[in-house]
Amino acid sequence: MLLLRPPGVYPPQGDTELLAACVRREPLDGSSRVLDLCTGTGAVALAAARSGARVTAVDLSARAVAAAWCNSRLHHRRIRLHRGDLLAPLSGGRFDLVTANPPYLPTDPGKGSPGRGAALAWDAGPDGRLVLDRICRTTPRVLAAGGVLLIVQSALADVPETLALLRAAGLRTSVAARQRQPFGPVLTARAALFERLGLIGPGEREEELAVVRGVREC
Repeated sequence: MLLLRPPGVYPPQGDTELLAACVRREPLDGSSRVLDLCTGTGAVALAAARSGARVTAVDLSARAVAAAWCNSRLHHRRIRLHRGDLLAPLSGGRFDLVTANPPYLPTDPGKGSPGRGAALAWDAGPDGRLVLDRICRTTPRVLAAGGVLLIVQSALADVPETLALLRAAGLRTSVAARQRQPFGPVLTARAALFERLGLIGPGEREEELAVVRGVREC
């Protein structure tokens, strides 16, 4: 799928496609309400919009929101776009599906706050959970009864913790998909850090991606 991506906007990669594939397996139709957090280019929002669902997408980056708007027009899909921090720009409402591809890469514990610019799309604090934890704690409340939350992340950022937090929020949880892929440039540059932190073995240069699925049953 052709997508416009200005500099500084997270490019669709293996995690994007894995999440989009899970979205395509959900039973969406014209009555479905979908929220896509950390939308980037809007690739996952577009995957949902193809079903006819009513899609809202949010990103902290003004460039990402502009890119998603252009891509929605390019593919003739209507997506309601907001710039802001996760749920902050929303004025209420419940959703049948919430998706998120947040920053999830661990950073050097001595580095301090996440980087600027494009790095905000992947830097997520020393344990990789700076945004993941917030999504797990806040998004369950915007799910409609029977609503589904799909989050893609790296195993480097503790998939069991995501499952535990969503269960604590009252969701029924599972891992909907897993995929191994070679390190890209950012992970390769941090391989020595990940080895030092015990997140990977010596010489290991693959990461496992997982899509965590949570269902609000009532």
